Amino acid sequence: MSDPIERIATPAVPTPAGHYSQATAWRDLVFVSGQLGPRSDGSHTAGEPFEVQARQVLTNLLAILAEAGCGPERVLRCTAYIVGVENWPVFNRVYAEMFGAAKPARTVVPVAALNHGYLVEVEAIGARG
Repeated sequence: MSDPIERIATPAVPTPAGHYSQATAWRDLVFVSGQLGPRSDGSHTAGEPFEVQARQVLTNLLAILAEAGCGPERVLRCTAYIVGVENWPVFNRVYAEMFGAAKPARTVVPVAALNHGYLVEVEAIGARG
């Protein structure tokens, strides 16, 4: 019998509005769905400055990873989607602050728009252990 897929959820991040999990885990691998910037109280950061959105997105991402048993040092890969190439330096700075010494493999993809008017979305793969 194969190992079951675990669904990960934390009340620190709003419940997904769509048909998906905040994260799933299989064995020691954790896959976090793309995170936007709603706060835990359900209010949104869309319309706020890029830096505020980036911090909230990464706060959400790290909260889900923590619920799954991963810290930043256990993140293998991140993919970030940002609106506006001019936001790249701000994203790099906030990302470095929040990930500290951890340097997972990363891709940043400039996009024209994101859902609900957000300017940044980040997904990740981590490893428990």
